[in-house]
Amino acid sequence: MGFNAETLELMRQIDKAFTQYPFFGSRQIAAYLPRNGYHAGRHRVRRLMKAMGLEAIYKRPNTSKKHPENRIYPYLLRNMQITRPNQVWCADIT
Repeated sequence: MGFNAETLELMRQIDKAFTQYPFFGSRQIAAYLPRNGYHAGRHRVRRLMKAMGLEAIYKRPNTSKKHPENRIYPYLLRNMQITRPNQVWCADIT
C-alpha cells in the first residue's frame, strides 16, 4: 500500500499523538492534530490508524465471567427419557 509524503507525515503525527495518548481514539486524535498544524477528518484518521494497526486502549465490558458466589444449578432433565406428553414442563423467565 503506497502512501504519498503528505500522508506519511500525517501518519507520523498520528503515531506521535497515539504514543503520547494511547487512550485516544480516532475522534480525539482528529481533534488533537490541529494543535500541531495538521488537519484531517475523523474517518481519514480512523482509516490510517487501522492501516498502522493502532487501536485505543480502554476498559472493555467483561460480561462473560461468572461471579464466584452465584450458584450453578444442575440440569435435572439431562438423562431423563421423555416418553409421554405433559411429562415435563418449562418456563421462560427472560
